[in-house]
Amino acid sequence: MAFRILFLLFLAIPFTESKLSLDYYKKTCPDFEKIVRETVFPKQQSIPATAPGLLRLFSHDCMIDGCDASVFISSNTFNKAERDADENHSLSGDAFDIVVKIKTALELACPGIVSCADIIAQATRDLVKQVGGPFYEVRLGRKDSLESSSVRVNGHLPTPNMTMDQIMNIFTTKGFTIQEMVALTGAHTIGFSHCKEFSNRIFNYSSTSQVDPAMHPTLAAGLRNLCANYTTDPAMSAFNDVMSPGQFDNNYYKNILKGLGLLASDQLLGVDPRTRPFVELYARDQNVFYMDFAHAMEKLSRLGVKTGHKGEVRHRCDSFNKMSS
Repeated sequence: MAFRILFLLFLAIPFTESKLSLDYYKKTCPDFEKIVRETVFPKQQSIPATAPGLLRLFSHDCMIDGCDASVFISSNTFNKAERDADENHSLSGDAFDIVVKIKTALELACPGIVSCADIIAQATRDLVKQVGGPFYEVRLGRKDSLESSSVRVNGHLPTPNMTMDQIMNIFTTKGFTIQEMVALTGAHTIGFSHCKEFSNRIFNYSSTSQVDPAMHPTLAAGLRNLCANYTTDPAMSAFNDVMSPGQFDNNYYKNILKGLGLLASDQLLGVDPRTRPFVELYARDQNVFYMDFAHAMEKLSRLGVKTGHKGEVRHRCDSFNKMSS
């Protein structure tokens, strides 16, 4: 009788999914970290756009239903996936490529063990560190999503021409503070943006000025020249950080205060009274920026993760197992 009561009590306990951990693959894939590290290093050395590309892909993935590699799924006749949402069209091909390379190597070493979501999270951290950014812990054990839809993307990713209230709302509804938002935006210290994303600041800005008067005139003139043919060549782009585009540092914040921010959203960070104090803080103290960025990235990497039976470990990152089997 006592055993039956204990058994019934056990059934009444809600099932708790396994937690993320630092040593998740210690027994099942002991070379996981080594394989990731040894794959990303030469890729970044030969193609410097890899680090900012994967950092952006990682954030786009996590902000839509959590860090679950849903952005990696390819569309088919029956479903337009996240990857093909308008906001994701400019995601870097090099970012997708490095994840595929790592997944291929891991499938040879420990088939069916490591999720694409964990690969993205770990490789992003390694690349940030490689270009001079801070180290932060990556807890592992994410499963890959079982769905991916472009309709989930709209309104959940910040865009350059949103108001500051709109951008703040995206982050705060996902549990981030304003300071964490400003720290995460420091990712713009590396990488580039396409001309169409800031064209409204340098061409026909208003009836009285061709360019945004908040932008440094020398930068505006250079961008107008660089982006002169952007409507016929949509690939035209400019570095987010004109001072040290390949180095992860705090120049992004210094640039904003000097009128050297590229995007309208960058410029807003420097004038909005809710965000400017953090911009000034990070411009003044790189160590504080690194510490806060690392904390915010750890938090982002745990956002909405799937564990246990809520996801799967895909055989291929671009398709669900039921489609790739």
